[in-house]
Formats: sequence, structure tokens, C-alpha cells
Amino acid sequence: MAELRTAVSRLRRQLAALRADFPDRAIAEDELAALAAMAAAGVPEIPRLRASLLLIAGAIGSMSALARGLSQVRAAVDLFGEPPRG
Repeated sequence: MAELRTAVSRLRRQLAALRADFPDRAIAEDELAALAAMAAAGVPEIPRLRASLLLIAGAIGSMSALARGLSQVRAAVDLFGEPPRG
């Protein structure tokens, strides 16, 4: 949980510092807030973690300034196990 909290916090700060506006910024901010809340509660819902990660990745797109932070969030989510095979 600590890695998830740290990674989400870092990406939220990077996003807040980013001056560029983009169409899906609010989505990224909302999903990061949801991840932060789950991390703070200490009881992650794995499918919800993964869904939030996908929404954040889609919202951020290919913004190179946020690529490292997004990778760290993904690595933290991956610590909770493999995604379900469907």
C-alpha cells in the first residue's frame, strides 16, 4: 500500500504542476483521487485499481512529462497481482 500511496501522490503532484491543459485532465484527477482514497483506506479493490489505471493512462495519453509517474503507478498496481483472465 505504501508504494501505491507514494506513486499516486507523486503523479498527482506532477499533474498539478503541469501547466498544459488537456481534454481528459479532470478524468485523470478524479481517478487519481479514487486511487489515493483506496490506498488511504488500506483496502484496495483490485478490479477498481486496474480500471482506474486504464482510465488514467487513457486520459494522460502520451504526455511525456507524466510518463514516469504513470509507470510508477502501474508498477504499484501490479504489486497486487496479475489481472484476472477473462
